Amino acid sequence: MAEARLEGGVPQTAGWFVLNARDAPWLHNELRSVARFGGEGEAHFDDLGVALYWLEPGQAMSMYHQEAGQEDFLVLRGEALLIAEGVERPLASLDLAHCPPRVPHTIVGAGDEPALVLAVGARKEKGSARYPVEPAAIRHGAGVETEGEPPYARFSDPRPGPAPADI
Repeated sequence: MAEARLEGGVPQTAGWFVLNARDAPWLHNELRSVARFGGEGEAHFDDLGVALYWLEPGQAMSMYHQEAGQEDFLVLRGEALLIAEGVERPLASLDLAHCPPRVPHTIVGAGDEPALVLAVGARKEKGSARYPVEPAAIRHGAGVETEGEPPYARFSDPRPGPAPADI
């Protein structure tokens, strides 16, 4: 297979490629900063989602949710807090958090510095995400307060921008 053609950090054709995280397309809002690799363009990753999250203290990676595929998270830098099945577990640099399919979870930046978290997840059953009410997630601003509430409605639309300066 040939090397993929990249435009603005997004693969436009199928094939292998190398992309530095600083050159990936980043999206920012008050919830988080995230770069998704292979999630856009014509050469969409069908089997595996890969994202890099930059979380300031108190920012959530996502709203507390569960979905059909497993997800794994590696803290590359800083400190974070995993909330899984309502249990809060501190995470430090190089900690790996594994969430099997349908385990509700989120990760929130903790400590005094931003956290850099690599997320990898199986892509199964598009649209399978569910957002259960969880008091621990609500306490950290990362959960819905009622079933059926639009989970991201309180946040502004993510806007494109450069990678965080300290990456």
